[in-house]
Amino acid sequence: VDELVGIESEPVVKKIEKRSIKQFADAIGDRNPLFTNEILARHGPYGGLVAPPTFLRSIIPNPLPIKIGHPYTAKLDGGSEWEYFEPVRPGDSITVTQYLTSINERHGRLGNMLIMVTEQKYVNQFGKTVALQRGTSITYDPPEN
Repeated sequence: VDELVGIESEPVVKKIEKRSIKQFADAIGDRNPLFTNEILARHGPYGGLVAPPTFLRSIIPNPLPIKIGHPYTAKLDGGSEWEYFEPVRPGDSITVTQYLTSINERHGRLGNMLIMVTEQKYVNQFGKTVALQRGTSITYDPPEN
């Protein structure tokens, strides 16, 4: 199973448009002028419009090129964590890939569990990583009643 760690998906590239940023901010109800008002955003810390951090969720990476077989039938979302390094701006070209960073089997309250961690990496056209997302998925066999 360790040989699966590090296998990367095919990249997805998305050109970031000003309109998409404003629509996303409107859809999530965030009226922060950094995301919605070009004139006010020019006086902000980034010198112009930037995308809300959660905007990157709208760029869906390709699936991993492997199928990870497991003997368990139930699945849990173990959560995700984000690290942000650079603002995403209109005109940016963001490339996202995902890869498996770890896979472990252990026994817990739910019985035997397979815990997989993937990382999604978002990189701009200058080769700078703008954000990383680490997500955990847990599969297990539910206890019988």
